[in-house]
Amino acid sequence: MPFYKDPRQVYRSRELDQFPWLLHGFGTRDSDVPGWFANLATVKQIHSAICVAAEGRCGILGQGDALLEDRPGTVIAIKTADCMPILLVDERHRAVAAVHAGWRGTVARIASGAVEAMRRRFGTEPRDVHAAIGPGIGKCCYQVGPEVAVQFGERDRAYISLSDANRGQLLEAGVTPGRIYASNLCTMCLTREFHSFRRDGDAAGRLYSFAGITELQ
Repeated sequence: MPFYKDPRQVYRSRELDQFPWLLHGFGTRDSDVPGWFANLATVKQIHSAICVAAEGRCGILGQGDALLEDRPGTVIAIKTADCMPILLVDERHRAVAAVHAGWRGTVARIASGAVEAMRRRFGTEPRDVHAAIGPGIGKCCYQVGPEVAVQFGERDRAYISLSDANRGQLLEAGVTPGRIYASNLCTMCLTREFHSFRRDGDAAGRLYSFAGITELQ
C-alpha cells in the first residue's frame, strides 16, 4: 500500500518519504496536528480556486483553498471532512502546496490551478511534481444530485469520484502519471479513522493535512 499510518496516527505517502527535507502527513481522528506545530499556516477555506502564498507566515492567511510554501520552517495545512486533501511537492525547487478540493473546488480546477501557481511563483515544472491525494469521501459513498452530477459530465443522480477527477486535472496540468499517489481511503466508510461531514453532519470534526520544509539541506 502506498500510504501507511505512522506512530503519531498520521497517514504518510511512502513515495514522499524519499525527500528528507519534507514534512508531510494526512491526519486522522487520533492525531493533533495543530498541537504539534507552533508555526502552522492555514486559510479560511471557501471552496474556491484561490491559492495563497505563505511566505514564512503563520496563522490564518486570508481566504482560499490552497497554500504554497518554499521557505523552511512554516508548515502549511488544510482541513477536510470528506473533501480531498492534496499535497503537491516540487522535488527540484523544494516547494510544496496543500490543496483542499471539495466538489466546488474540483469544478473550479483548484488542483491544476495550484500546479500553475507553483510554476508562476517557484518556477515549478509539472514533471517535477509529486502529488499525494489523501483520505476523502470515496465514490462508494459520494452520491450527488443532478445539479452537481452535471458538473462532472453525469446525468441525474450519480456516484462521483473526487479523487479520480482531481487526478485527471493533475494529468492535464502535466504531472507524470507515476507521480500521482492516491490513498483510496474513504472518510465516510472508515468511521473509526476519519471525520466525515456527510456521515456526522455538524458534529463532524476536521482532519488536518500538512506539508512543510525542514531546515535540513
